[in-house]
Amino acid sequence: MTFDRLAARARALPPIVADLLVVAVVGVFTTADAAVNEPGYRQADALTWALLVVSLAALACRRRWPVPVVCVTGAACAGWALHGHIGELLNLPVIVALYTVAVLGDRRRTLWTGVIAATVSGAVALKVGRDVVNPQGLPVLEMVWPLVPLLLGEVVRTRRELLAEYAARAARAEEDREREAARRVRQERARVAREIHDILAHTVSAMTVQAGVALDALDAAPEVSRQAMTQVRASGKEAVRELRATLSVLRAAEPTAPAPRLGQLDELVAGVEAGGVRVSLRRDTGDAALPAVVEATAYRIVQEALTNVVKHSAARHAAVSVTRDATRLTVEVVDDGPPVRPPADRGFGLIGMRERAVAVGGGVTYGPVPGGGFRVRAELPTEGAPS
Repeated sequence: MTFDRLAARARALPPIVADLLVVAVVGVFTTADAAVNEPGYRQADALTWALLVVSLAALACRRRWPVPVVCVTGAACAGWALHGHIGELLNLPVIVALYTVAVLGDRRRTLWTGVIAATVSGAVALKVGRDVVNPQGLPVLEMVWPLVPLLLGEVVRTRRELLAEYAARAARAEEDREREAARRVRQERARVAREIHDILAHTVSAMTVQAGVALDALDAAPEVSRQAMTQVRASGKEAVRELRATLSVLRAAEPTAPAPRLGQLDELVAGVEAGGVRVSLRRDTGDAALPAVVEATAYRIVQEALTNVVKHSAARHAAVSVTRDATRLTVEVVDDGPPVRPPADRGFGLIGMRERAVAVGGGVTYGPVPGGGFRVRAELPTEGAPS
């Protein structure tokens, strides 16, 4: 952990400051080694210090021109060896330069640099070995040491690339999660909007019709008026209950009421008939249980279709059929209203029915019936429906 903190602080330094700091550290160790040579060999002179100055000056530019810096520092290191100097730290500038070539380059450049550096180092070792009794060691060993900083730089660069790739993957994963969350939010908003539309369009429309019946019969038939107002009150309570259950989603709460089921169609039909439209209901769904989402979708489609009958047609009768076969549930609502031209603005009712059916893998068709009336037909799969 201490090394990681130091490395992080070093990376946080400005590049020029970091380069000068590296030059200073390398200069201290290389100067100390160049100043003292083995007895019997050439001691430090003007050429020695000139090569040192050139090496350190070139090292300050290692980030901008890594390959030329390797050439300069390598030539200086070879010059010291050919001049008769020996020491383990004289090759420190070229080691740093080789590391920089690998860490800032690519594998191809590292490979070619390693081949050339090893060849030159071996050639220098052979030459020095004949002239000064091989003070630098065996040529094979001299060919190996330039590969060490190159290998280290390659490892560091590869690790950085992997970390960058992991960070990019994490960022992409986070973006995907945000997009998925946004998509689910939009989907949930659309669902809530459909629920509110179904509640308001059906219940409020039915209440309006029932209130009109009560107003017309207030003087002539008080009992009929009282019955209609009773239905208005019941419809209002039902609307409040469903709105509260739907809006609880927006408050991040669990729904307070279950989704509507096909068993509630009788109550739905009774409410429509209280508005003056006779409804015949045929329900044949068998004994096997249906998926809850399919039942809720079928109920909402019937509800919306009957609401359209009450609001937009002069029909006196509507037929509702809910039948089931092996793989699907068929919902059909037909009224006997007079032929009418479809309005330019169809509103959200028909769109909502189609969206509900598509959401469970089904579909909806609708249109006028020859001779008068309007038909809505939905087919919903009973197997493999989404939960």
